[in-house]
Amino acid sequence: MASLALRNLFHDRTRLAVTLTGVVFSIVLIVIQLGLYLGFKKQILTLIDISGADLWVTAAGIPSIDLAVPIKERKRLQILAVEGVAQAQNYIVAFSTLKLPDGRKESIEVVGLDPEVPLGTPRELVAGRLSDLKSPDTIIIDEFYKNKLGVRQLGDVVEINDRRARVVGFTRGLRSFTTAPHAFTWIKNAYDYSPVKEDESVFVLVKAREGVDPAALKARIQTRVSDVDIFLTEEFARKTQDYWLFDTGAGISVLIAAALGFVVGLVVVAQTVYASTMDHVREYGTLKAMGASNGYIIRVIVKQAVASGALGYFLAMAVALPIVRASQSSSALIVVPPEVVGGMFVISILMCVAASLVSVRKVMTIDPAMVFKG
Repeated sequence: MASLALRNLFHDRTRLAVTLTGVVFSIVLIVIQLGLYLGFKKQILTLIDISGADLWVTAAGIPSIDLAVPIKERKRLQILAVEGVAQAQNYIVAFSTLKLPDGRKESIEVVGLDPEVPLGTPRELVAGRLSDLKSPDTIIIDEFYKNKLGVRQLGDVVEINDRRARVVGFTRGLRSFTTAPHAFTWIKNAYDYSPVKEDESVFVLVKAREGVDPAALKARIQTRVSDVDIFLTEEFARKTQDYWLFDTGAGISVLIAAALGFVVGLVVVAQTVYASTMDHVREYGTLKAMGASNGYIIRVIVKQAVASGALGYFLAMAVALPIVRASQSSSALIVVPPEVVGGMFVISILMCVAASLVSVRKVMTIDPAMVFKG
């Protein structure tokens, strides 16, 4: 049976090429779109993932981390007075403008923090030291944005909000979803680099004392501090993701494109498998006249579909994975974890088997007597 399925599959090389083209196109499109979606999710949470906080305290009603508004410093002092709070650190995230040495301007996202408090600080630097941010007019950026910001090496100077900013360190892998690079700086410098005033913060990052349940601490803070929203870190991550991926429609459009890729592949494969079945309809009729059951012939067709799906999958991965690797140095990050790579094999097989069902219906109605007709 397997040899018959493969002979039918490879008998018409042109039709096989059309089938594989449909499978490859579909799988590559699905992989890229899913990878973009996962890349969006990862970049959206860059600052939240490195925060190390149990709770985020924000102004009431903000939609995401990138669209927050300031709150007063007294909120942090009120939080510190709540039983069970180990640390409450001001944290600034605000858009500003960076002027390059050649006079061009770029939007950036100023991230103000205390380098001596491990809340919201970048953990891995490939150059420089976090403690260097304690010096006046200093910033740390991700090495990915060197060219974008006109920076070549440590010590280069740019201007942020018309004030001098010297680069004292580089991070790796902390890319911004909004395309405005993060500029990490001492919170005292952040007041000069951003619209935030010195008696304000944008967030308060809270760390619970050892043994204190963050959810219970959240409830206690809510009874003591008014006009703010308080989130567990995972809640704030979900809120931020939901806003950018679904409320703005960015994530939905990517998922729709992935679904369209599946549909396109399904249609192309269904058409070619059906055409192949029609070309061999007399041979299938002969098999039925010789006593072959419908089940036998259906298994032949399904095995052709499985072979097409498997071959198309490996060809698609040969195309998609280099694109994924190339995206690591581009503005559109594509993330394809191993489970997606494995899952796409299953999707490829299911797509081809589902497409073969159109042919199965035709085989069920074949009349063996057709073999003896002219």
